[in-house]
Amino acid sequence: MSANLRAAMLPLGMPLRCLIVDDSPRFGEEARGLLEHEGVSVVGVAASGDEAVRLAQAVRPDVALVDISLGEESGFDVARRLADSSSDDPPAIIFVSTYDEREFSSRIAGSPALGFIAKTELSAERIRRLLSARRGR
Repeated sequence: MSANLRAAMLPLGMPLRCLIVDDSPRFGEEARGLLEHEGVSVVGVAASGDEAVRLAQAVRPDVALVDISLGEESGFDVARRLADSSSDDPPAIIFVSTYDEREFSSRIAGSPALGFIAKTELSAERIRRLLSARRGR
């Protein structure tokens, strides 16, 4: 079963397990607080690609929110590593950024990610909507 379908088909009442990948400790803390308040179980926060891959293999999240710009690293590279390193059951990947989605639309479309959510619009509802919208594809 694909990660996208697996995450979209979580039983009602079962919390969505989320990994946040962002090099900003402030954003990581704020996103964790917001999402946990909205019923998402944040199972880890990673600041680098190596840490994200290690955590994803250890805690097996349903979804990984990956910042497009991770300091010296590209979120696009980290997304590919996450998709490839957990081949048996990788997390669904959603990009987040302060940048405008239109700046990266072709790269997002060519990536293993489901899509994009602006950091200012991040919410459990937006994550679930994106997962549900992709379920039928």
